[in-house]
Amino acid sequence: MSTLQNSPPGFFKRFRLGNLYLKTFPMEKKLSLIFPELRMIKATRFGIRFMPPIAIFTLAWQIALGGQLGPAVATALFACSLPMQGLWWLGKRAATPLPASLLSWFYEIRDKFTQAGIAMAPIEHQPDYLALAQLLQRAFKQLDKSFIEDI
Repeated sequence: MSTLQNSPPGFFKRFRLGNLYLKTFPMEKKLSLIFPELRMIKATRFGIRFMPPIAIFTLAWQIALGGQLGPAVATALFACSLPMQGLWWLGKRAATPLPASLLSWFYEIRDKFTQAGIAMAPIEHQPDYLALAQLLQRAFKQLDKSFIEDI
């Protein structure tokens, strides 16, 4: 195992990483007590789905009523920026290395995979939250739910 640091992702790569993290993190209620990701993922999904139509409606409504264009555009841009802020936060969180407490839990879950006879790929870099999300997603599919009780 090497302990190389992950390089911080670029601007657009952070959004893609946030989207990957949004799709990867398991939506289990037991994890909501530990991780703020579930609340952020729900809010970001809501924003991705509803904020663009709200922005268009706000812009069209202001133009139709003869309102000023400047505040309408500012409101529409703000509404469209909300899901982008969620993806940015998720991308930043995904690239963050795990703290010591979660790092030990990460290795305990990997040990449960080896005890169950399931092969795991070797760790190439210091585990981050995205690696934990991928491991948790795999654990919820392949292991019994008892691994979560060790938190």
